[in-house]
Amino acid sequence: ETQLVESGGGLVQAGGSLRLSCTASGFTFDNSAIGWARQAPGKVREGVSCISSGDGSTYYTDSVRGRFTISRDTAKNTVYLQMNSLKPEDAAVYYCVAHTNPEDCSRFGYKYVGSRYWGEGTPVTVSS
Repeated sequence: ETQLVESGGGLVQAGGSLRLSCTASGFTFDNSAIGWARQAPGKVREGVSCISSGDGSTYYTDSVRGRFTISRDTAKNTVYLQMNSLKPEDAAVYYCVAHTNPEDCSRFGYKYVGSRYWGEGTPVTVSS
């Protein structure tokens, strides 16, 4: 059974940083992709960032590019999302999403919809 456990969310002031972690069990990083999606109250869910196996291609949605960095530690089966210069509009529940198709993530886009492997989510609150 695949399980994704997120951690690292919390309350931070605007301009601050947080690092989210997603540890996967029952899921191998080989030939796969892992990403983060978020959903704020009253807003549609959006794909934030992803990283693909193999060449390690990464993707960032425009609003976070240059501020967020995704990385992985395959030995720990963990993916991280370092979030810097946080803005109030970054506040949301952040979900870790695992994909068996590595092509769901490329530097051109992230097909986060459709994966059946989602974590429970970790909330991020950014005060202004």
